[in-house]
Amino acid sequence: MRQNLQSDERLRPIDLARGHGLSTQAVRNYEEAGILPAAARTPHGYRTYTPAHAGALRAFLALLPGHGHRTAAAIMRAVNQGAADEAFRLIDESHAQLLDDRRTLRAVEDALRDLGPVPVSGSGSGSGPASGGMFIGPLADGLGIKPATLRKWEDAGLVRPRRDPRTGYRVYDEADVRDVRLAHQLRRGGYLLERIAPLIAHVRAAGGLEPLEATLADWRARLSARGRAMLTGAAELDAYLGGPGAPSTIR
Repeated sequence: MRQNLQSDERLRPIDLARGHGLSTQAVRNYEEAGILPAAARTPHGYRTYTPAHAGALRAFLALLPGHGHRTAAAIMRAVNQGAADEAFRLIDESHAQLLDDRRTLRAVEDALRDLGPVPVSGSGSGSGPASGGMFIGPLADGLGIKPATLRKWEDAGLVRPRRDPRTGYRVYDEADVRDVRLAHQLRRGGYLLERIAPLIAHVRAAGGLEPLEATLADWRARLSARGRAMLTGAAELDAYLGGPGAPSTIR
């Protein structure tokens, strides 16, 4: 709950700490990090804060869920240094990252929709091993990528082809081809290999794509929560900028 503080009221570290469920050391750390403006000192060296410091703390804690600690701290430092444009740039970057994450989620969902039946060359095609499956060359050609790309994906744990006993060549069975095609769709959507690997492992362990539906729903919910948190953070930051003892007048 927001406290009704007079602009000339003086607050102790414990007052700020208790109001936000923090330790007094955390409040001091935030001040030293530039997240809070520098506090005035009593003749005996004790810190004294003002409602403006309380506003800065509220703004920082509200920015945290949407922007993360590093960016939220950088935003507050910029504001307290009078560099509002830098603070706004950091906020814009966070919004751009959220938009990029939404586009990646859409790419993943599109990738799953685009995955149809998995074609696997049989022994009669002349391009596969006698035991069935596909060699690396035909599979890469079918996807329009280089064999080296498939080997890189194997190193990243995205796919685990067996070896043909006659030739020692990699052999991709039906599940391997499914994983490769899913990885290909995700890469085209801009998904990083380290983010693809857990999804592929999840699909492989479950034996299919259905378990990803819950993962994607959770991802979508987290993006929405982040967007809402950014709105809350923006409101508190705006209140701090327009409140008593705004950053440009804090002593």
